[in-house]
Amino acid sequence: MDLTKALLQVIDTRSFSSLWYWLMLALAWSMASHWVLGVPYDMIVRARRQGGEAMQDLRDLVRVQVLRTTAISRRMGPWLVGAAGFAGSALLVLGFWHWIEIAQALAFLLLPLIGVAAMGVALARRMEAEDPDNELMVQRLLRHRFWTQAIGMVTIFVTALFGMYQNLLLIGL
Repeated sequence: MDLTKALLQVIDTRSFSSLWYWLMLALAWSMASHWVLGVPYDMIVRARRQGGEAMQDLRDLVRVQVLRTTAISRRMGPWLVGAAGFAGSALLVLGFWHWIEIAQALAFLLLPLIGVAAMGVALARRMEAEDPDNELMVQRLLRHRFWTQAIGMVTIFVTALFGMYQNLLLIGL
């Protein structure tokens, strides 16, 4: 019986007091800032430093990811926007009108990531239309990563504040 109780305490179903939620939040933003438009950050840095073959590899991978992203956004864009809008609205209504904690936690996790995904689609379309040179391509990828990290830091900070508020409400303060 003590093992079951210990397991239930470790796997807490309340979101903001669960270690698993905070690990997932950190992992999601770590992955979002590492993979810039589907390209790993270390590859961008290596291409910037070394040039030559590393830059050509980066250019090829960026071209593939840009074509992939723009093709998906053209084919499935309206459906994805509709699904994201529905899911976001449902999470906001369930979380902040009906005050369901798991919906609040998912809203804090997913809504900013949807915004970052939209930024990625906009960047891919811009890069497809303009076909920038190597220096400008790297600059845009790094700028996108910067804004992704900035959004992630603000999101984690706001989520932590709201999570502390939610936990204080539960203990009656």
